[in-house]
Amino acid sequence: MIFDHVTYAYRRWTRPVLDELSYDVPHGLTVLLGPNGAGKSTLLKLAAGVIRPGRGTVTVGGTLSTTRAYRQDVSWLPQHIQPIPQLTAHEYVAYVGWLKGMSTAHAQERAHTALDRVDLTAQTKVRTNQLSGGQLRRLGVAAALVHDSRLLLLDEPTAGLDPHQRRTFRDLLASLAKDVSILMSTHDVADLAEEADHVSVLVKGVITFTGTTEDFLAHAPSETPAGRRAEAAYTALVADLHPSVVGF
Repeated sequence: MIFDHVTYAYRRWTRPVLDELSYDVPHGLTVLLGPNGAGKSTLLKLAAGVIRPGRGTVTVGGTLSTTRAYRQDVSWLPQHIQPIPQLTAHEYVAYVGWLKGMSTAHAQERAHTALDRVDLTAQTKVRTNQLSGGQLRRLGVAAALVHDSRLLLLDEPTAGLDPHQRRTFRDLLASLAKDVSILMSTHDVADLAEEADHVSVLVKGVITFTGTTEDFLAHAPSETPAGRRAEAAYTALVADLHPSVVGF
């Protein structure tokens, strides 16, 4: 995915959230870090084709974000997954596939595969309102994968999960990144973990850093304890442009 000189403002007379942003989303699992209000959700909405740039273009493989073909290649997982009590996990995923333009038979077939990929086979016939928070998040991923998307967009996907659920979810993303590119937005450095392939930092609508996880961690001062390197690196990269950052 490529952002080419993208500008976006929610109102004509307001300051753009993103201004002339150029950004090439890396392959693999990329963590998008940044303070609240940095423009992460706006960037993801543009990437998902939910909103359109005022100027510039967003493309995947040369396909513009304004086209139907683009939306077939990209899936967006919102922060909150809303269960549909009348539907089982399998019916929910198949329904999303149908909404994406798949035939009913094909959507039902692919739903089994998608649920297996996120380790929800045992919950196939469980109604969605009976799933735990962590299972609901995985259900959302299955629904995003049912139509074989090339890029998965995640907006604060671990918010509200307990430590065990967060660990399980991050392991899932690491396994999926072998086949699907993933861009995961978060303001929590703990979501970085060691399995992310790349890190990008967005501050006030500007990408201040993008590179490998190793290169990101190298920004931490040499005396930083091992368990605090991600936090220290993040602080070093945002302090000049956003000095009010005091937590993550």
